[in-house]
Amino acid sequence: MCLTTRPSGPLAPEHFTIVDADVPTLSRGEVLIRNTWLSIDPSIRLRLSATTPSGYLRPLAPGDPLVGLAIGTVVESRSPGFSAGEMVSHMFGYRSYAVVTADGETLGGTGGLTKITPGNFPPQWYLGPLGSAGLTAYVGLFEVLELKNDDVLWVSAAAGAVGSIAVQLAVLRGNTVVASAGGPEKVEYLRRVLGVSHAIDYRAGDLKTQLTKAVPGGIDAYFDNVGGDHLGAALDHLRPDGRIAMCGAVSTYDTSSPAPGPTNLFQITAKSLQVRGFRAGAYDELYADVRSEVGGYLAKGMMTYQETVFDGLDLAPTALVGMLNGNNTGKTLCRL
Repeated sequence: MCLTTRPSGPLAPEHFTIVDADVPTLSRGEVLIRNTWLSIDPSIRLRLSATTPSGYLRPLAPGDPLVGLAIGTVVESRSPGFSAGEMVSHMFGYRSYAVVTADGETLGGTGGLTKITPGNFPPQWYLGPLGSAGLTAYVGLFEVLELKNDDVLWVSAAAGAVGSIAVQLAVLRGNTVVASAGGPEKVEYLRRVLGVSHAIDYRAGDLKTQLTKAVPGGIDAYFDNVGGDHLGAALDHLRPDGRIAMCGAVSTYDTSSPAPGPTNLFQITAKSLQVRGFRAGAYDELYADVRSEVGGYLAKGMMTYQETVFDGLDLAPTALVGMLNGNNTGKTLCRL
């Protein structure tokens, strides 16, 4: 799947094309993988513009193939560490077959070629709750926010891949959790399935008013997946010494011009707030902890995980556009 033209506004399927290409002969150190699951993540949208944020990955040019996390099976290997038939994860998604170098590039520290032993879990969960989504939720809560048992926590985009794990981990640890998402069906999912204390439909009315009604005493911590007006609302509702984990800003990704930022940034100073951005790829050493805790909850039925699955590479453009428009619950995947 290649970028055909750069979007000048919201992304559409016609910005992409599926290209046929011959599989090259392997060189020493390379591994040929038949992909079976593709992870559809919002961050790829940043790379489809002419420039990317400073410090982030380079932009993709028209004609370039997209990249993203994927799981597949080794077909042929010229690397001593990998053998045909093994299941692996890597960063060369958005294609049916991938040629990967064992010690090759990563997506900001994540996505290196890695063996996967799924055991009793569905293999695609290693792209979701047992993969980067689970690691991101875990790091944001416990490494960045250093969540305390009595904290009141707000998670935005809480019905998505990362947010749905974050709210459940916090609920299971006994926190009061405010969760926001777009639409009544997602709010009902947050309330009835994920068990949050307060669920907010940010499309149903003024966000700040809804937050005040839900938690009139304020919040202690905010897990930010959205940015924009959500971040502004959090700054107003955080108590003194509150904390913010900056995970993403999906509200700004698929726009024709930069969305205005919060006008109340002085709240950071006035309330002595801590604001910290993070990328989960810097915390790969915590995968064992994530898989132990999250995997244990999933195995015991104490945690649920929902997926929005599209079948076939031809639907990958539709999957990406739909996910950016919020037409998903849980993890968005393409099954090949």
